[in-house]
Amino acid sequence: MSRDQGSGIRAQGIADWLDAKSCPAERPPLDAMSAATRTLHEAIDAHAKRTGIPYLHPDEPTVQLDLLGSKQVIEWQEGKAAFLFASEGCWSELPTLYARYGTNATAQLIAKLKTLEHATAALVCDSGMQATALAFDALMEPGGHAVLMRQVYNKTRSYLEWMAARVGGSVTIVDDGDMAGLASAITPETRFVFAETFTNPLVRAQDFDALRHVITRARSIAPFLRLVLDTTIASPWAFRTPPLANGIDIVVASGTKSLGGNDRDMWGYIATNDTQFANSVMDLIAMRGGILDWRRAAAVASAFDGASESHARRSATTSKVAAFLSGHPKVSEVFHPSLPNHPDRAAIDTHYARHGSMLSFRVAGADEDRTRHFADVLATTVIVRYALSFDGLATKVNHHRTVSEYFTATDQLKRNGFDRLIRLAVGLEDADDLIAALNWTLHHGDAVTVADIDRWQRGRAAALGI
Repeated sequence: MSRDQGSGIRAQGIADWLDAKSCPAERPPLDAMSAATRTLHEAIDAHAKRTGIPYLHPDEPTVQLDLLGSKQVIEWQEGKAAFLFASEGCWSELPTLYARYGTNATAQLIAKLKTLEHATAALVCDSGMQATALAFDALMEPGGHAVLMRQVYNKTRSYLEWMAARVGGSVTIVDDGDMAGLASAITPETRFVFAETFTNPLVRAQDFDALRHVITRARSIAPFLRLVLDTTIASPWAFRTPPLANGIDIVVASGTKSLGGNDRDMWGYIATNDTQFANSVMDLIAMRGGILDWRRAAAVASAFDGASESHARRSATTSKVAAFLSGHPKVSEVFHPSLPNHPDRAAIDTHYARHGSMLSFRVAGADEDRTRHFADVLATTVIVRYALSFDGLATKVNHHRTVSEYFTATDQLKRNGFDRLIRLAVGLEDADDLIAALNWTLHHGDAVTVADIDRWQRGRAAALGI
């Protein structure tokens, strides 16, 4: 079409195509349409030509693509069926159809996770708690039974107990490290055992040899039993042998922590070699949502390859800080896998290559209120920030009961061993700087009044303009 012809069509517009009694044989040409329509669709096409992906936005990826027709949808559906019936892989890896099922960015992240976790199937979601809840929803059946190790995250325990009650199921709590108790808790109705490593906040370490022995024997009475492990605190780099190659059936984790490492992007994931389970979880996501959006997936994937080095640095610094605290006259107990008196020392030496970036400790002679006070005083050193979570750029401190067990009864808090704890999540600062801040707090914390802390907090907020 010549420039003159195009100008003529635009001048004529699409009037001939608006008469319900007749219509030209050719399709209405874009050149004949309004400037707004032309500008929009020419820009969308230009974006597709630049990227090779038919997004429906002129500048950025979108939640769905221009599929051109039903053939592509049928191919996608048949691909999903192949995953479901072939028992190889998970349909989380299918090409992008709609962002609730996955995007190009999530596909890249899934590929990295499969390699890192030595998994045949992986899927990503919007938080670590979502990953845990999805696993529970897929595994727990009406009348089913689950076993939790005692030191799992309190919201993990609460969600499972709530869900089990709704489906007529039951949950048994067993102390971490009590293999005899675990073996006796498993019944023919037991669908899964759930544990964390390292635990929060006492950083207990699971013994894979012991767990594998118990689970293998228990499958004679509970053939559908699966062993699920939350590796958030340990990180995928903590293990000499990947958990999925060492008796674990399903790994769940919060990617926000070590795999993100910057307190920026919230996400979680599931990795497994049980493809039937993985596909059942993807079916749940397709029905209710929860998949990781492309913006976060792209941000996470872009920083993924450098996360291990940062985690190694934090872990090494934490070991130095733990060693200092363990010898401090004003500290009664320190909990970190690097310490020689750790209750799981033999398992750590056998199965773990890194010790993680989180520790907890007790101030000698401090009750719960004084423990909270010391955490507040430590935050006034500035380089230790009072915040939740771990594995970020900056070191964080908090009083464990205040942030994680505020509504837990005192007797239950003590039963779990979670009373009077300061939790420290080490960042990328130099170890000596952190040690200096801790030492000052331990020696001078009692001299700092609540009024002093209040004044400091008000002044700090004013100085920062917050």
